Amino acid sequence: MDRLEKVLTIAGSDCSGGAGIQADLKTFSAHGVFGMSVIVSVVAENTSRVIDIQDVRPDMIEKQIDAIFEDIDVDAVKIGMLSQPECMEAVAGKLKQYAPANIVLDPVMYAKNGCPLMNPDAIDTLIEKVIPFADVLTPNIPEAEKIAGMPIHNVEDMKKSAEAIYRMGCKNVLVKGGHAAGSALDILFDGERFYTFDAQRIDTKNTHGTGCTYSAAIASNLALGCSMQKAVHRAKEYITTAIRHSLSIGKGHGPTHHFYELYQNGLKNGAEISNGQ
Repeated sequence: MDRLEKVLTIAGSDCSGGAGIQADLKTFSAHGVFGMSVIVSVVAENTSRVIDIQDVRPDMIEKQIDAIFEDIDVDAVKIGMLSQPECMEAVAGKLKQYAPANIVLDPVMYAKNGCPLMNPDAIDTLIEKVIPFADVLTPNIPEAEKIAGMPIHNVEDMKKSAEAIYRMGCKNVLVKGGHAAGSALDILFDGERFYTFDAQRIDTKNTHGTGCTYSAAIASNLALGCSMQKAVHRAKEYITTAIRHSLSIGKGHGPTHHFYELYQNGLKNGAEISNGQ
């Protein structure tokens, strides 16, 4: 077969399947790339709440990353939940060592239900140690406010926060407008120009894992050879479809539909199993 692109996610595990590592791997598969994972935290969560978090030891995070890079070529890396300064430093050290291409950093701070997933005292470490490695940082508005240290009330504020975050060392900043009023407008800044990606806001509470899914889709498209602008455009279309056809699973914020097209059309040829005849 033709070359299969390989994408690594470094993030927390969501046992309910809608966010984190599980959402990332589903998104990778939906894009036809081979997904791999490094688990930094085990999160006992569902669509309604986060029950508890157990962080993986920093040395075990490092060993997982070593296991991948000593054996497999990696075409893109998506980084999600990094809860503590120690795990951020472990990841940053390995990014420096292996220098992978196409690093997408989603600075996950809160679950959809508002439960914190990042130690507030870790933001400085994120800024100093991890953000400079990012080819693109993908904060939502509350995360951009925390990182940039400024309130965001409108599109101009989104642009100003993107400029402030860009100066922290990443190559591109995508400020997502899902928390704003009006349409779901996202703004990408590459240090010189702003690019906008707009979509009609979808009236649904089932948005668990949207940030994870969106960033994983960007990483997938970068691995497939897209430019940054095209990768974001295609990822925006993917996440919008996934939200439009989101799933009413659980009692809280249900997950997006990572495999809508597959579920609609089925596997090719019905995925019939040969009986050897």
